[in-house]
Amino acid sequence: MELLYLLYLVPTLYSCLLIWKMLEERRDRECYILNYQCYKPPNDRMLGTEFCGKLIKRSENLGPNEYRFLLKAIVSSGIGEQTYAPRNIFEGREATPTLHDSIQEMEEFFNDAIAKLLAKSKVSPSEIDVLVVNISMLAALPSLSARIINRYKLRHDVKVYNLTGMGCSASLISMDIVKNIFKTQRNKLALLITSESLSPNWYTGNDRSMILANCLFRSGGCAILLTNKRSLKDRAMLRLKCLVRTHHGAREEAYGCCVQREDEQGRLGFHLGKTLPKAATRAFVDNLRVIAPKILPVRELLRFLFMSLIKKLNKNNTPKSAVTGATKSPLNFRTGVDHFCLHTGGKAVIDGIGMSLDLSEYDLEPARMTLHRFGNTSASSLWYVLSYMEAKKRLKKGDTVFMISFGAGFKCNSCLWEVMKDLGDPNVWDDCIDDYPPETLDNPFMKTYGWINEVEDPYTYENIPDFLK
Repeated sequence: MELLYLLYLVPTLYSCLLIWKMLEERRDRECYILNYQCYKPPNDRMLGTEFCGKLIKRSENLGPNEYRFLLKAIVSSGIGEQTYAPRNIFEGREATPTLHDSIQEMEEFFNDAIAKLLAKSKVSPSEIDVLVVNISMLAALPSLSARIINRYKLRHDVKVYNLTGMGCSASLISMDIVKNIFKTQRNKLALLITSESLSPNWYTGNDRSMILANCLFRSGGCAILLTNKRSLKDRAMLRLKCLVRTHHGAREEAYGCCVQREDEQGRLGFHLGKTLPKAATRAFVDNLRVIAPKILPVRELLRFLFMSLIKKLNKNNTPKSAVTGATKSPLNFRTGVDHFCLHTGGKAVIDGIGMSLDLSEYDLEPARMTLHRFGNTSASSLWYVLSYMEAKKRLKKGDTVFMISFGAGFKCNSCLWEVMKDLGDPNVWDDCIDDYPPETLDNPFMKTYGWINEVEDPYTYENIPDFLK
């Protein structure tokens, strides 16, 4: 009898041990954000309306038609007067950037954001186990990650990942790298650095598809501290619940819609093609198809299946006018998401996502205000949007935050975060959050430079403004 008892007891205890071990390992695989710090360049790098006029004035390759195009693009972009640009542009050297300009732009960001992050997190640089750096359009030697290691004296055994060419969705790609490292290695601290170098990438030609980049992209960056240490769970701000990456690089139309290239005169720039909206929509839909079952409640998925079945049965009886042009997602993402953190790729991008997910102006406000205040800061833009939510004290314990980003390739990446505690740090919004949202987002460029629409020929027009002479 005792032997029989032991035969039952030993397998049971062994099974319990395996279950306990599995649960322990799963807990150690979590990915938490301890803190993050966005970068606010100094005020002497702020792009106001008056300076933009001077910048356009010294662009020798632009004529009245290009001025009109620029004016229309800037006015409809959703960008305000307080965004930032690289220092060499203010020195009048945007056409002749140097390597020093590029490195200096990045080092100003490194010296400010990383130092502030480590100080407020009370973490020593020697505690960092993993460093991931994504600066898409600048590859230097030594690498930018090596410069950070040298500046902050990180350990000799720190694991380093240096990403380039990943575009505006790079920060979630970097996050995926950290997440996968945390799955296999316990008790780690990771530092994620995301930004973009604009110094060598300001377009000085007259190709309209490449001028657009000058109207949208602005200087910025973010440093993020992550961990899977269970002992630091109580200090964490956010916990990563899931992350999905979609890449349509195999499709020629998607691959060629965002490309760094030279124009016919050999001037380097960033081409934004006409197929971009279509490529973004396809990538977005495919991404949602994968992540929706991971973040939405079962009741919403069942409702969707039921409605899809009804729609299929009634398809033959549905008038064509009722089904063409439908752009809204049939799923209600608000049933599984409390806050939407959208990539600030431009006003049209924000409007498009808002329409697709049937979001309210309250949902879109953080992205709109970030675009207005800081512009499109490429891969770091998501964190400015998140910090706006935090500064407005929207993020409460238990809430979920859905991040969506797009990038050249063409890529769409998204993830869902769980808020671990009530958040309220204003970050880079500390001096202006009370002014947002403003009464109007109207851009002053039309009021100041609207006269360009009356100029026909800059060589015969009698009242040519100084800035066209």
